[in-house]
Amino acid sequence: MTEAAELPPAPEQARAVFGDRFADAVRYAELLAEAGVQRGLIGPREVPRLWQRHLLNCAVLSEVVPEGVTVCDVGSGAGLPGIPLALVREDLKITLLEPLLRRTNFLTEVVELLGLDHVTVVRGRAEEVMGKVPSVHVVTARAVAPLDRLATWGIPLLRPYGEMLALKGDTAEEELKSAATALSKLGAVETSILHVGEGVVDPPSTVVRVEVGESPGGVRFAAKKAKAARAGRARRRR
Repeated sequence: MTEAAELPPAPEQARAVFGDRFADAVRYAELLAEAGVQRGLIGPREVPRLWQRHLLNCAVLSEVVPEGVTVCDVGSGAGLPGIPLALVREDLKITLLEPLLRRTNFLTEVVELLGLDHVTVVRGRAEEVMGKVPSVHVVTARAVAPLDRLATWGIPLLRPYGEMLALKGDTAEEELKSAATALSKLGAVETSILHVGEGVVDPPSTVVRVEVGESPGGVRFAAKKAKAARAGRARRRR
């Protein structure tokens, strides 16, 4: 049996980034290194780099999230980037959206243990919950799917003039070019590549920002969303 990798001490940058929630960030890192590995949510090889590659890499996304908005973290998995974002931004209302039961169980346990009252866990796929959960100002995602496919899931969950923020790696520019036509059909009006976390993570985190106009998801998704909303109202009247 391979010996479990040891979680390194939190770097000094973590104290500055997480502030009053630093102890909770440490507890979350411990949960990822223990239960997260045991339940197959992260690989054991990721444990030595949990702070730099995962927690801090995700927490610095807060630099580009507007104040006081609603957020849906699509395909949240083990809670990345949603939980680090929640730890540094208590002004946000965050939904962790994840289809797999073992992952939503873990997320629920973490949210309760850390007292994240501004976070809700929802089990389901993005295409299934459209029209059933309130539209949000910001959709976040990390390591979920190529940008064109991610956009078909994430953009329809946005409110008019909202934005999708996708943490990407070296392929960000290439993915953005490849997805240009798909993004346009989904109602995107502006795209950009941002670099966040200068001086905190090396290299800085790369974020693809996709801003939408008045019809997130395009005409087809607007009709589908309206139909789902009508069905929901009908169920509530019964």
